[in-house]
Amino acid sequence: MSSEKVTDPGTGREFYLDSPGDLGPDEEITFLLNLHGGGSFGAWQRLYFPACDQVDAHRLVVATPTAATSEPMRRWVAEADDEHLRNVVELVFARFGLDRIRSFWLVGHSQGGMTSNRLLATSYFASRVDGWLSLSGGRLGRAEIAPGFGPPPRPGAEPFRFPEGEGRRRPGAAVLPDADISFIFATGEHEIAALPETSPWAEKYGAGDRVRMDDIVDTEPGQVYDNSREGNSSPGWGLSPRPGTAELFVYPDAKGGWVIADVVRLDKGHTEGLEPNVTETLVKMMVAAPGGKARVAAPA
Repeated sequence: MSSEKVTDPGTGREFYLDSPGDLGPDEEITFLLNLHGGGSFGAWQRLYFPACDQVDAHRLVVATPTAATSEPMRRWVAEADDEHLRNVVELVFARFGLDRIRSFWLVGHSQGGMTSNRLLATSYFASRVDGWLSLSGGRLGRAEIAPGFGPPPRPGAEPFRFPEGEGRRRPGAAVLPDADISFIFATGEHEIAALPETSPWAEKYGAGDRVRMDDIVDTEPGQVYDNSREGNSSPGWGLSPRPGTAELFVYPDAKGGWVIADVVRLDKGHTEGLEPNVTETLVKMMVAAPGGKARVAAPA
């Protein structure tokens, strides 16, 4: 695996770039733009959703940037970040070649997922993105958040309040984009009141009723959690990393082959990092999904 920090010359901002260490000159790759949640940053996101551990096995290129806005918490804001995010995409396209980009996915945790949803409303991303993995960042077809969901206050601090503007949205429902994409929603069991049994995104593509697949069992924990609230957290917000089981539901036979799925990590909340097997299962679904939109999109 090759891991490096790359500088965006347009903004001067750095981002993490992970790619296979033995990539052949004509080999195709799946590109993931991996966006952290509100209050987080790129280095933490690389460990929360550690797709970087899968780059060699599944021929991935993973770019993980950090939002510019830090007050009242770090979060993605269109005016401060969209130019940088487009630059990151174009840098990856230029380095690896558009003809080698088999598919391009947005991945976003929490506010990073809501930002992915917002980006899909722009012509640039709608015309290039093949799929969206929402990690507790909104579902296409509302998943009601659990009562009282939110970060517990740190000791001695005021109760958390969602900031005004884009960061105020809660990770429940997402806006259905005007784009053809695969969509995977992954969440902790304690974050939501219940997982819907239907999906408007599956209905759009004429997919069959959802099918429960074999559970995903992990004997190893994830790599990170919100240690700033250690001893003062909640099951909904997330506790310390630990092994676990995840339920996997798919909506089969969607027109165009688009992948539509839900993953529920049992007895987990919002901030426990994803375990190795559930991470690889998500990666395998992304790699197997249709792609190629970036190759035919109009030049930026």
